[in-house]
Amino acid sequence: MKRIAQSLKRLGPWPVAMGLSTVVVLGTAGLVLPPLYQSGQPQNTVAPTSETLGAIAPLASLTPQQRAPRLAQLVERGNGQEKVRAQYVLAADLIQQQQGQPALQHLEGLERRYPLLAAEVAVLQAQAQALTGEEQQAQKTWQRLLKDHPQDPAAAEALYALGPTQPQYWDRLLTEFPAHPRAVEVAVLRLQANPNQPQLLLLIAKHGLHLEDYTTYLDRLTQKPPPSLQPTDWQAIAFGYWEKQTYKEAGLAYSKAPPTARNGYRAARGLQLGGEKVQAIAAYRQLIQAYPQAQETPTALIKLARITDPIEAMALLEQAVQLSQTQQRPHLAGEAVLAQLRLLRKQGNGVAATQVQQQLLAQYGMTASAAEWRWEQAREQAQAQNWTAAKKWAMAIASENSDSNEAPAALFWAGKWANRLGDTPTQQKAFQQLWQTRPDSYYAWRAAALSGWPVGNFTTVRQFQPQVQLPSHRLELAAGSAALKELYHLGQDQTAWEQWQWEFRNRQDPTFEDQLTDGLVRSNVGEYLDGIYMLTDLEWRLQDEPEKQEQYQVWHQDQGYGYALYPLAFQQPVTQWSQTRNLNTLLVLALIRQESRFQPKIRSSADAVGLMQVIPPTAEFISGELGLKAYDLEDVEDNIKLGTWYFDYTHRNYNDNSMLAIASYNAGPGKVAEWLQKSSTADADEFVEAIPFDETRNYVKAVFENYWNYLRLYNPEIRKQLPS
Repeated sequence: MKRIAQSLKRLGPWPVAMGLSTVVVLGTAGLVLPPLYQSGQPQNTVAPTSETLGAIAPLASLTPQQRAPRLAQLVERGNGQEKVRAQYVLAADLIQQQQGQPALQHLEGLERRYPLLAAEVAVLQAQAQALTGEEQQAQKTWQRLLKDHPQDPAAAEALYALGPTQPQYWDRLLTEFPAHPRAVEVAVLRLQANPNQPQLLLLIAKHGLHLEDYTTYLDRLTQKPPPSLQPTDWQAIAFGYWEKQTYKEAGLAYSKAPPTARNGYRAARGLQLGGEKVQAIAAYRQLIQAYPQAQETPTALIKLARITDPIEAMALLEQAVQLSQTQQRPHLAGEAVLAQLRLLRKQGNGVAATQVQQQLLAQYGMTASAAEWRWEQAREQAQAQNWTAAKKWAMAIASENSDSNEAPAALFWAGKWANRLGDTPTQQKAFQQLWQTRPDSYYAWRAAALSGWPVGNFTTVRQFQPQVQLPSHRLELAAGSAALKELYHLGQDQTAWEQWQWEFRNRQDPTFEDQLTDGLVRSNVGEYLDGIYMLTDLEWRLQDEPEKQEQYQVWHQDQGYGYALYPLAFQQPVTQWSQTRNLNTLLVLALIRQESRFQPKIRSSADAVGLMQVIPPTAEFISGELGLKAYDLEDVEDNIKLGTWYFDYTHRNYNDNSMLAIASYNAGPGKVAEWLQKSSTADADEFVEAIPFDETRNYVKAVFENYWNYLRLYNPEIRKQLPS
């Protein structure tokens, strides 16, 4: 039975972390399922798409129980390829439910009829045979898989399944498929038996980033580094630390990696982020001297300028401007000029500051730094109640910097300031442009609320219960094999993730297409923190890869991209407890996304735990109120139960004002009460902008932005109201 459990582990319990392919919606009010699509006849010689997969693709976002009747219908009435795919998914679902015999019935002859996933069909056959007690037959199927598909990543499953009784198969697994998650699992098991195996630690360092305790293996490797470690090994270790945001250790490891400009920059930046200022300064200077023309050098000059004395800083920034111009990277030149401008103003050198401001707006007026400066000027004018000047600065951002981070705020406030001036047409124009160009922003929601759309506002959003429509398609993968794309569109997310771990060979320097694929695949197995980061980071890459702008826009405008960024994770318990507390389900999802990125076991530096980041003393207080004797903050159900109670509590404290409740959830009720007492404005939007804690101010906006994106993506009525 132990081997059966091991062989089934890849499928996981249902659900583990419910992504787009594992949404539990039974009993959810207002739920609309995607329609059953008309089928096409895809060919296995090309990579599948949501269109070529026909009726199968929309079923990826349903649970096995929900999609079983439709799959059975396709098996009975579908065409050849449609039937094959339906049988595969049905068999995989049945195995998840420990039903080996009916799974075998669907798998009979499927390996021959489904050549694209023949190796994966063999995996399912062996697993189903093990479930029915046919151990010898399962062993033969594993052996046949190794013979017929020795290079396929599915062979790693066979090697893993055969290894417990025949260790030579695990040896082969470590040698032939070191990047496969099964190899990482074997390395972990063998290290438990014998910790003194540096090569296994190194394998985990290179390929085990998905492990929850990944950095502990890096620590074991670096605290007593074996003499065999090479500079390239140190680079792999450094990359692992960097990915886990353990920056000081990353910087130290990068300093031992092969001498390149990128490694030198990350060594310096890691040390700076890790609080080692003196070492960071030395590392930046070493990089600048060794690689004076490198791509990383302008950024290094700007970073160094921020931690050195003003005289040296001005010289460094001027050097950064010149080098950025040579490299034709105006965004970095603009950043350096803005840093000069702020330094001059801080020194009280008004004449020079005015000249540099003119340089910034004239030469680098299209950059993000110019937008940042314009927005600062707009806010200064607004504080002086000079609405005309404030509106002018804001509209300059709308026209010159429409892609900047400041553009949504600029358009929204230009509209509000225009309204104060009695200029209704400008307000309408600004709001329309906001919905057209930045529909995913917090300010698009505020504009919709002020315009009377049925989206809820600060005082009504709590009890608003919008209809939720499940996603009908996924964004196409941009990289990977045809087999990977087939598994992805079938909703076989765990298997697709394992396949991708083997195919993704350039993890330290991914292509644009690789990064999109990695983000999508990770999110679908519940790695939301890293998956969402990989997707959002694509926009930052455009600064140095402007040629990818067109491709990025195609992805970004696809609803599948939005579904991946805003997954309906843990929908069943979120819906249950939101309704119990009379809370807006999408607002609770929005809060969880901001608090934890849906990571059930994540812990903050303040010891907040789990999905809703509940602090243990708060949990103890809540459990007393609920009469709850035992709970586990890392447990999904318990965390949501306690977190939604507290979210309801913060609402009750502030008469169901969700803006104040969310601020209180982050900063505590005492701080919010203090801010209310000191506030001199009756305008809720002004109050948000005046929250003195940067973290809380940004948190409030982020939660409502999350809510708005859930609403515009999953509510069909709001989706129709936005300009197409």
